[in-house]
Amino acid sequence: MKGFERKDQLLSLCGLNCGLCSMRLGGHCGGCGNGNQSCKIARCSLEHGGLEYCFECKEYPCGIYEQIEAFDSFITHRNQKSDLNKAKRIGIHAYHCEQREKIEILEYLLTNYNDGRKKSMFCLAVNLMGLSDLREAVKQIQQMNGSEKRPIKEKSAYAAKILQSIAKQRNIKLKLNKKKKI
Repeated sequence: MKGFERKDQLLSLCGLNCGLCSMRLGGHCGGCGNGNQSCKIARCSLEHGGLEYCFECKEYPCGIYEQIEAFDSFITHRNQKSDLNKAKRIGIHAYHCEQREKIEILEYLLTNYNDGRKKSMFCLAVNLMGLSDLREAVKQIQQMNGSEKRPIKEKSAYAAKILQSIAKQRNIKLKLNKKKKI
C-alpha cells in the first residue's frame, strides 16, 4: 500500500506473527508495509498517523477487531488480539525475544522433521502453543530412539503426533479455521 511502511516484520500491525508465517517463510510475503496489497488496517493506521501497532491507537480495539479471530487465512488469526495485548503488556522487545525463540523452534522442526507436508502444521503449532509446551514437544521429539537413522516421513509423523498430543491437552485445535463457502 502506497505510503505505508513498517519497521517490525515479526509482528504485524494487527497482531499476526509474521515471523511464524508459512507464506513469509516461503518468500511469498514481505510482510505489511513492504508493497503488499491494500489492507484496511494499514489504511486505518495511515489515517491515525502511521501507527506501528493497533494497540497504540486510543480507539483500539475498534470494530475492525470484532470478528478478526473467527477465521484464518494462510496464517492463524486466533491469537491476534491476545498477542497484541501481550506485546503491549510485556513490551515489544520482550515479545520479540519470545517470538525469536519460537522462530528457532519452527526452523528446527522444518529443518529436521518436515517431510514436505508439515510446514503449515508446524507453523500453526508454533503460533498457537506456548513456549513451555513447545520446549516440551521438542524435548519429546528429540528422545525418539534412533531418530537420525529413521526415514523423514516417520520422523515427521512422530513430531506431528507429539505436537498434536500436547495441543489436545491444551484444547488447541491444530487446523486452520477456514470460512465455509456458500
